[in-house]
Amino acid sequence: MRQPAFLLCLLVLSALGIRPSSFATEPPPNILFAIADDWGPHASAYGTPWVKTPNFDRVAKEGLLFRQAYTPNAKCAPSRACILTGRNSWQLKEAANHICYFPPEFKGWGEALAEKGWNVGYTTKGWGPGVANDANGKPRQMTGKPYNKRRAEAPTPEILNCDYAANFSDFLDAAPAGKPWCFWYGSVEPHRGYEFGSGVAKGGKKLTDIDHVPAYWPDNDVIRNDMLDYAFEVEHFDRHLGRMIADLEKRGLLDNTLIIVTADHGMPFPRSKGNANVQANHVPLAMMWKKGILQPGRTLSDFVSFVDLAPTLIEVAGMKWSDTGMAESPGRSLTDLFAAKPAHVRDHVLLGKERTDVGRPHDWGYPIRAIVTKDSVFIENFEPTRWPGGNPETGYMDCDAGATKTFIIDAHRKNPADPFWQLCLGLRPGTEFYDLKADPDFVHNLPADPRATALKTQLHAELSQQGDPRMSGQGDVFDKYEHAMKANVGFYEKFMSGKPMKAGWINQSDIEPRPVLP
Repeated sequence: MRQPAFLLCLLVLSALGIRPSSFATEPPPNILFAIADDWGPHASAYGTPWVKTPNFDRVAKEGLLFRQAYTPNAKCAPSRACILTGRNSWQLKEAANHICYFPPEFKGWGEALAEKGWNVGYTTKGWGPGVANDANGKPRQMTGKPYNKRRAEAPTPEILNCDYAANFSDFLDAAPAGKPWCFWYGSVEPHRGYEFGSGVAKGGKKLTDIDHVPAYWPDNDVIRNDMLDYAFEVEHFDRHLGRMIADLEKRGLLDNTLIIVTADHGMPFPRSKGNANVQANHVPLAMMWKKGILQPGRTLSDFVSFVDLAPTLIEVAGMKWSDTGMAESPGRSLTDLFAAKPAHVRDHVLLGKERTDVGRPHDWGYPIRAIVTKDSVFIENFEPTRWPGGNPETGYMDCDAGATKTFIIDAHRKNPADPFWQLCLGLRPGTEFYDLKADPDFVHNLPADPRATALKTQLHAELSQQGDPRMSGQGDVFDKYEHAMKANVGFYEKFMSGKPMKAGWINQSDIEPRPVLP
């Protein structure tokens, strides 16, 4: 196939070392943004033998595979807020928290595209959970118009019976001719719960398929089954992605569609989702655009943050950031990587966390900031006397229910010296530093390492430049923001008073009969 003229121009400009002022094409590409719920970087494209993702792999093979992609905040709502706005969660006021009132002052690229005439839609999970209204109290369409009518039989009772791919077809059928479109495929898999044993019984997997159980979990049949059940749900997401790609091919739309495949944060297991570290925040990321990505099949080790996605999408849509009405972004467009130009995106990422769930007194969160490089991670826990996974007497509610969590809690009850409970749910020091080369599972804390001081200085400098309230002593503002879910207000106090409370995201057996002493 003959290369379009704009690609030839890009090649000439690249050879001359000149960056084009706009990456826009005419017409601009359509956009399919596929985001799984709670999926870490586990895919066959990454060499994971126990997760089979042929469609993610195809996107990577015919486009770009990113090995070092991170979300700034490892919880659904704040992570998705970072994706849409191009801002770190500590720059988003209430939207740093989970189940928040999204501040009207921050616009996302879904809204910006719609204002410029794009047809924008989504299925199932866009931004959320939370409440997003404009300044007049009218609900906002953060990711466009919903397409959720189609249903299909699910492989397990725990998997949503949504036919994501059919909903995408409905969107394409309704798309006005000659108008660019953007569709957000928001799966709710592999979010918990899981049907225990489904990976083996229905996915044809074996416990021996797993090549590595992280050192912060025990290695036994319970944990391996839990990991394979997670893998089975990842593969469900991937199958719907494959059907969407096939639909684009059938309609002749694939060549000029930018496909981005990722997840909002890491897997819903202890020491992952809802924390701030290399397991919680590391996400899969692949992009394919046949008319816009040169030299497909490349694997990139540049560090990429979710704040880079909004600038990238605004640029490929042919828009100027200054014309979108979106707040300033610290992100960097990735289009130089599309053009196969030598481009140094970044050599580190910043991570953070505020209130990601209920389960602590006074509706407090667990504030963290961190910096990750290729060799190490520095983590600062601002309130080390608080429980990172939520208080034990309310069931560690800041950690999703599941077989791995319950096993670790039960093992600790039988043997208080069990190391896995401490690694996953116990109190943490104010400073953590891990040498990722020597300790890739980050279980050996080296707070006195001289590198920790340098990384802390760098972290604080960058956070101060970005206006993080934690750096000016105003971090308690995040604890004062109101929950958008009214039942969550004062949850701990109501729970401890004996008032019946809904706590469906924990197993009742996870609740300690009395507070656990440090």
